[in-house]
Amino acid sequence: MFDDVLSDLAGAAAGKTGSQGLVCSVLELLNSQPGGIAGLAQSFQQQGLGDIAASWIGTGSNLPVSPAQILQVLGSGAIQSFAAKAGLDSNAAGSKLAELLPGIVDQLTPGGQLPQGGDLMSTGMSLLGGLLSGNK
Repeated sequence: MFDDVLSDLAGAAAGKTGSQGLVCSVLELLNSQPGGIAGLAQSFQQQGLGDIAASWIGTGSNLPVSPAQILQVLGSGAIQSFAAKAGLDSNAAGSKLAELLPGIVDQLTPGGQLPQGGDLMSTGMSLLGGLLSGNK
């Protein structure tokens, strides 16, 4: 799925519209989380869903997450904010986050290591820029 998003991003870089806005909105959401990805993982843990977020950060397979679980962890305010930025309704926003968040967190935590420095937007855009230029 994340490869599909990257393909869309490559198309967007070529002047087409695609998922670039969605990925940027997800990065903004992650960047706005207190503690970034570690804070997000802690929020999942507090809701009894720590194994899900841990799978995204770790080096194994990513466990899926449902829109209802996303709502449970992030709350309706964060979902509505993401929806507004991404141009989606709240239901679609929860589904998109459930679809994109595992792959994006996975890509931002290579080797199971949390990003350093706290600015996930810069880290994410650097990563995506490198992937778009073919430097994997």
